Amino acid sequence: MIAHGADQFQFHHNHNHNQDQDNRNHHQVTKKKHQDHQSKQLSTYFNSAYFAFSMGELVALTLLVWVQTHSGMDVGFGVSAAVMAMGLISLVSGTLFYRNKPPQRTILTPIAQVSTLYYTSISISSNCHACTMSQNQLQNTTTTNNVVHAQRFRFLDKASMRSTEDNGTSRESPWRLCTTSQVQQVKILISVIPIFACTIVFNTILAQLQTFSVQQGRAMDTKLTPSFDIPPASLQAIPYVILIVLVPLYDAVFVPAARKLTGHESGITPLQRIGSGLFLATFSMVAAAAMENKRREAAVEDNVRISIFWITPQFLVFGLSEMLTAVGLIEFFYKQSLKGMQSFLTAITYCSYSFGFYLSSVLVSSVNKITSRYSSSGHGWLGDNDLNNDRLDLFYWMLAVLSFLNFLNYLFWANWYSPCDDNKGEDHMGGDDEAIP
Repeated sequence: MIAHGADQFQFHHNHNHNQDQDNRNHHQVTKKKHQDHQSKQLSTYFNSAYFAFSMGELVALTLLVWVQTHSGMDVGFGVSAAVMAMGLISLVSGTLFYRNKPPQRTILTPIAQVSTLYYTSISISSNCHACTMSQNQLQNTTTTNNVVHAQRFRFLDKASMRSTEDNGTSRESPWRLCTTSQVQQVKILISVIPIFACTIVFNTILAQLQTFSVQQGRAMDTKLTPSFDIPPASLQAIPYVILIVLVPLYDAVFVPAARKLTGHESGITPLQRIGSGLFLATFSMVAAAAMENKRREAAVEDNVRISIFWITPQFLVFGLSEMLTAVGLIEFFYKQSLKGMQSFLTAITYCSYSFGFYLSSVLVSSVNKITSRYSSSGHGWLGDNDLNNDRLDLFYWMLAVLSFLNFLNYLFWANWYSPCDDNKGEDHMGGDDEAIP
């Protein structure tokens, strides 16, 4: 859905290689202006899309929870189905106005083709000097086509080189000669894997806040007024309240101010935005650990339940962190994609949620199993199912350390990626499907 919406802003350009130099220069200037404008529009769109997502989450975690609590789960599911039907009708109603891309073949096929031809070229070049392009020639052709060849993983360019033994049949089969676009697709996929991996720990923290926070809320004073209790499940709405406030402010205030300082149309680059969010996630865990320690001491030593509002800071910090990381990751993946890859790379951002939640389960089980070996009671930090006996605060401190180490790891990979980002993302959106002669 997000990728389809972003496709509506895509700038299409036609370039005539027979133009004179002045016209080509004018074309390049015009193209750059359109790309800057498109980048600005995309950044605003991604922020708006996440704002809408946050609104939906807020309604689900407050109004829908209230309906299910007072009217039953059947009514709650009925309301959800009705809202989904309205959304479907709204989507279909704009069908005639959408800019639709033709279906693309699977992204796995170019990976297999490039890999096969790369190993074939190694075999050929080791037995005879069949490749007709030297490294100097390759360097000279890295910017001649509309597809700008990434300098990282240059060894894969062998898959798009013709050999002296080529009799013309290579053009007939992509399994014998790949295009530069195919090679670039594989390069991009390999390049973004470390960035993607660094967000898994972030989503592991999200999983903890969505599970243990509810358990914490049940052990705290949930009364908002003498006659109204806050449902612990609704605590997860706090980050989305923050997002609803911060996302418009970010787009209307921060981005224009940052743009004046950096010259970047989005204020800061997607990589900088992701890094800022990962850094703040650490402080979310620090706040959670400090709060849980305070709650546990009050319950165990004084037999007092502190107010549920003490849990707010960890959600406030994480709400800001999520706005930066989640939106930045989607924007980064979309802008680094070649034509035909946007939907695929945007979709795999949600794989990070899956891996993060799975890692959360593994982490809880592993920590509980390890700590139980060194506990006199035989129970681990999270094994008693009673927060007053468990040590959730220590578990949160461990996650804070893990999150900070993950941030340092991200800095390494972001620095490795940035110097090689010759295209600045926007030029990846189109390209010639040509092999290197």
